[in-house]
Amino acid sequence: MVTVEADPVRVESRLAAGEIECPDCGGVLGGWGYGRTRRIAGLADAVRPRRARCRGCAVTHVLLPVSVLMRRAYAAERVWAALRARASGRGHRRVGVEVGVPAATVRGWLRRAAGRLEAIRIWFMQVAVTVGVDVAIPDGSGCAWRDVLAAVELATAAIRGRFGSVGLLGAVTPPQVVVAASGGRLLAPGWPAVGGATPIAPDAAQG
Repeated sequence: MVTVEADPVRVESRLAAGEIECPDCGGVLGGWGYGRTRRIAGLADAVRPRRARCRGCAVTHVLLPVSVLMRRAYAAERVWAALRARASGRGHRRVGVEVGVPAATVRGWLRRAAGRLEAIRIWFMQVAVTVGVDVAIPDGSGCAWRDVLAAVELATAAIRGRFGSVGLLGAVTPPQVVVAASGGRLLAPGWPAVGGATPIAPDAAQG
């Protein structure tokens, strides 16, 4: 899985120019068909993920738009809004009404996130420290949900401070950072892996 900008024209341009790197071997990715088209609630247009194949190791990858999380039917902005609402103390039913998502779906998101809040917080703290300069780690708030939001906001600020408010994948916002820095796996089983490598912010090396 490789995170790319939401604009398919820009993705095609970068593929043609050999500007998208294979996450496995560092080789160059080239176009290799498409995934199935999906409607994503919260996005105006249907999403048809591009597939790519490495010219070096021959491994294929799905190019995931930065506007969506892997295997979720709702835009990343809605998932982020739900997490923010939960951090403010609201329950899944009220959150569902606020973000326009069925309560059962929101409950699933929140349960999945609740089981890994500390791991998520540490992951985004690592992103902030890796990218930022003299990053000050905030004290805990006493609420694990708020601490996760603070970590994502810190990572977002660090990326903006180093590369500007608009990066290679578009405007640098918390939902975008959540998708890019997790590889779209924020709510996927097994993420983040215990003892995994320190994450690097999206396209940090390219500025």
